[in-house]
Amino acid sequence: MFRSLHMKLVLIMVLLIISLMTVVGAFLMNAVVRYYLDDFNTRMSSMFSAQDLYEDLTIPYDGEANGVEGLQDVLRANMGELGVDGRTRYYFILDGTTGAYLAGSDDQLGQNLDKSPNVLRALATGEPATGSDITADFMDVAIPITRGEVTYIIQIYDNRQTVTELNGSIFMLIIQALIFGLISSVLLSFLLAKTMITPIERLTAGAKRVASGDFRKLEVGSKDEIGVLTATFNSMSRQLQATIREAENERNKLDTLFLHMTDGVVAFSQEGGVIQKNPAAEDMLGRPILPEDTYEGLFGDLAPLEQILRLEQPGYQEIEQTVGNRTLDLLLAPFDQESGQGGVMVVIHDVTTQRRNEEMRREFVANVSHELRTPLTNIRSYAETLVDSAGDIPPAMEKNFLGVILNESDRMTHIVQDLLTLSRFDSGRSELKLERFSFQVAVRDIYNAVLMDAQRHGHTLTLDLSPDIPDIVGDRDRVLQVMMNVVSNAIKYTPDGGQIAISAGRNPLRVWMEVSDNGIGIPASDRPRIFERFYRVDKARSRESGGTGLGLSIAKEIVDRHEGIIFLVDRPGPGTTIRIELPIEGPAHGK
Repeated sequence: MFRSLHMKLVLIMVLLIISLMTVVGAFLMNAVVRYYLDDFNTRMSSMFSAQDLYEDLTIPYDGEANGVEGLQDVLRANMGELGVDGRTRYYFILDGTTGAYLAGSDDQLGQNLDKSPNVLRALATGEPATGSDITADFMDVAIPITRGEVTYIIQIYDNRQTVTELNGSIFMLIIQALIFGLISSVLLSFLLAKTMITPIERLTAGAKRVASGDFRKLEVGSKDEIGVLTATFNSMSRQLQATIREAENERNKLDTLFLHMTDGVVAFSQEGGVIQKNPAAEDMLGRPILPEDTYEGLFGDLAPLEQILRLEQPGYQEIEQTVGNRTLDLLLAPFDQESGQGGVMVVIHDVTTQRRNEEMRREFVANVSHELRTPLTNIRSYAETLVDSAGDIPPAMEKNFLGVILNESDRMTHIVQDLLTLSRFDSGRSELKLERFSFQVAVRDIYNAVLMDAQRHGHTLTLDLSPDIPDIVGDRDRVLQVMMNVVSNAIKYTPDGGQIAISAGRNPLRVWMEVSDNGIGIPASDRPRIFERFYRVDKARSRESGGTGLGLSIAKEIVDRHEGIIFLVDRPGPGTTIRIELPIEGPAHGK
């Protein structure tokens, strides 16, 4: 009930009025009592210290038989000045030795009245006693009087009925004022509620709207503190909206990055439950990551969760794992350890290509070393023979030795040329020299160039050219290099006495050339990789034929730069068919 600010304000106002009226009433009634007490004491002291009254009280009349009657006569004569009315104030004459009642304005009251402190003090000291207790229900003075030779005590007694009646009236006045004040406080509380609580309620409603995402501006209805608070709230709302918008933008960026990043990421809680994962992680692990999956189920066999959690940031543990035909590099690191709400982050890199390239490079270095060492060894051996046996070798044998040296030199030149071509492609220094030339003539030139080599191997080489092949724009030397490479591979990897067919034609926007053979073919597992650098299907046969695994990769680089395509045609039966397609108008970026 008293949780609302309005009710608290009413309660405060009521308590304030009650407290104020209580304090005022207490001070007022106490002041009235003290005023009457002081007035009574002052008046009595003044009366009994007057010379005339003192003489009348102490000097007996001539022929007076009883001093008490004389005192009564004097007191009756001065009742008005003493305020003795027989209703609220009385006088009594007491024995000065025993304090016994002798006479007074009310015999019944005087006989039953106990000796007051003032009477006792007057009896004890013989001096006037005028002090009265403010908390007592009466006030009195006791004045010792010696009349003739007898001592009496005159007690003026007031029962405070006047004070009580006045305090009662004051109390009723205070009650009335209190009731009026309470009614006024309630009405004022409603007024304050309208001026103070209503803007606060608007602020509360505005805060709820802001919490729900509604950042509408609040109306500033005044220039007081609440108005300043409302303006500050509006400023805070604008700042909060901008901050939330900025945070959402950053979160969207991170979500997009996290969703589309090529590296896999899986986050686990300290208990090992999955917090977050991205599609790349599922793709690399080859399985979906479900909410019920745990760290122990996914990576527990690689490193225990507790071991990773004990690592000090920015420490991490790197582990390599093989999943299917993929090689994965895993980085396991703890995060947010200080807050106690952290866990373990696993970042997954697919290093399959990197490891494969490293293996192929190592193999390439070994192959190149072998290919270069073999001709160099042959050249040195034959040259040393010619030098050591100069003039003793028959001319025919000398010519044969020189032919071997020349062939081995050509073989080395071919290897080095392939390496230089690859280097230029990697460095970006190999630019195409575009010109328009006859594609049909180029194909025919390749046919004529390899015809004798094919015949040496007993191959049947055929050529089939469409009549409508147009001239194309390209780098003629590079295109011839591609053609020669493909045809040479067909001759090289087809067993002697095979069939090799060269054909060419055109599409609407491209020209094409196909080289088919009935040779050893390419296994299905190797087909996707034949255009990779350094890759060779039959390593032993390639070494025997002097291959380095660069020919088709160089051919693909050249075709790609012409914005064409080169691919392995799927066909039934043994053998291989490679197709080359080039745009008639050349690469668009070269124009």
